[in-house]
Amino acid sequence: MAKLIYPINVSLDGYMEDERGNIEWTISDDEVFAFWTDFQRPIGIYLYGRRMYESMVYWETASPQTPINFASGDQPEVMREFAQIWRAAEKIVYSRTLQAVSSARTRIEREFDPDAIRRLKESSGVDITIGGPELAGQAMSAGLIDECHLLLNPIVLGGGKRALPDNLRMRLELLGERRFRSGVVHLHYRVIV
Repeated sequence: MAKLIYPINVSLDGYMEDERGNIEWTISDDEVFAFWTDFQRPIGIYLYGRRMYESMVYWETASPQTPINFASGDQPEVMREFAQIWRAAEKIVYSRTLQAVSSARTRIEREFDPDAIRRLKESSGVDITIGGPELAGQAMSAGLIDECHLLLNPIVLGGGKRALPDNLRMRLELLGERRFRSGVVHLHYRVIV
């Protein structure tokens, strides 16, 4: 059975966006970007809320020449790999307002259906990620999340959109951690049922 995984960049105080909706504070240097690229390789399906999809659809047309601030000179290859992985995956966008998608292998679902996700996990031969804290919160409340991957960034935002929902209690088992030169720390948890 496929795992449903919630990967998220998060501030030290638990936010994934600042109060203006920005995520530009997240550290995405060459080391962290290479980690995310490797993380995505076994993922075959992405579940997105509308806003997360709209930020990720950039990778549908990204070219190696697109400027992104990386420390190393190999940014085009890292970007090319990530874009290829993203384009190859199936994408399901949960939105009541989005009229059309602008990426291949993508469909819109109007309602989040926990039973449909359970069936998807049972039938999928590849792991699935869920992007966006509101959508992930619904999946957490339904007991669907198997793992969380938090990239804890060395910043305190003081407010914004929380990465984890309020009024939810989950027990977690730490499976691994990694520290990056930038001060980012990756925490990998399994949800204990």
